[in-house]
Amino acid sequence: MKLFRKKGSVNPDSGLNAINTEHPVSNKSKSRREILKGLAALPAVALLPGINNIYSPEVKSDITQDLKALTGPVPSGKLGKLNVSRMILGCNMIISHAHARDLIYTDSLIKNYYTEDKIFRTLQLAEAAGVNTIVNVTEAMDQFNKYKKEYNSKMQAICMATLPKNDLFSNINLCRDKGASAIYVHGRVCDAYVKEGKYDELAKVFSYIQSLGFQAGVGAHCLETVEWCEKEGFNTDFYMKAFHHDKYWSALPEENREQYIEIGPSFTDHNKYCDNMWDLHPNRTVEVMKNVKKPFIAFKTLAAGAIRPKDGFRYAFENGADFVCVGMFDFQVIENANTLTTILGDLGKRQREWFS
Repeated sequence: MKLFRKKGSVNPDSGLNAINTEHPVSNKSKSRREILKGLAALPAVALLPGINNIYSPEVKSDITQDLKALTGPVPSGKLGKLNVSRMILGCNMIISHAHARDLIYTDSLIKNYYTEDKIFRTLQLAEAAGVNTIVNVTEAMDQFNKYKKEYNSKMQAICMATLPKNDLFSNINLCRDKGASAIYVHGRVCDAYVKEGKYDELAKVFSYIQSLGFQAGVGAHCLETVEWCEKEGFNTDFYMKAFHHDKYWSALPEENREQYIEIGPSFTDHNKYCDNMWDLHPNRTVEVMKNVKKPFIAFKTLAAGAIRPKDGFRYAFENGADFVCVGMFDFQVIENANTLTTILGDLGKRQREWFS
């Protein structure tokens, strides 16, 4: 567990900086005993001295109390050559956008709450908890890089690329130039390309990402995108797939779930889609992903706040996810980290092999 200092500050005890949070899982399924053994070997959490050099006295006490509650660092796995925490920080809240069904004030609330100090505090807490990776967009990378520079942070960014029609590779190049560690193509974009049959263009995109030396990922809300990629043997490195159960109140009734509505408009009609589901067919997703031999990053695992972390994380990992990507407020980071490590230490009926 490591809390980073602003560049140029003095750490009175550098010996506490060497804690390693790596906890890889091999491609073969781990038994419950093996996972528990690995977690038992994780170091006890210690608050780093030098915290006085990071924050003002007003926020220092809050951070100290938060870190005292951390039971152990988040385990990690492999994404190609990258060591990636099993919990990845999402960026929706940091970029002032959140899925909120028919609530109209949430983006404004988040924008006002998430000052730069709050953003940096969230990143600090996540990194201290062992979360070493964020999914980010190019427009937020400058602020992320400012954080890394000021606090000498080693946090990685899996960058989400769009595909502008006038220059297919321009946003990918921007991901590269902004310091991405891996690149995936936005779920709505991949879904639309597959829906419209633009397979050749997608193939060129992923070949280009790989030619730059990056792991190339397929983003997908729609299961049809994964099914097509697998059927065609599409040459990519990982999937970023929406994945959550549908046992929550605002989930769309099953009889009203139509193909590709996840990437379509929202409606005011209560019986239609209104930004309220991101995996329309979770049971089918479980079956399809069982046969996928690539790392699987699950996102929207909490259905944008409708599912409690202890339920959403367990569902995701027991049903095949190798990582979960979670958008979090600063006050949720430590509790979510503790919940995830507890679940990974007591994982039940996972049927899919680990591919990370």
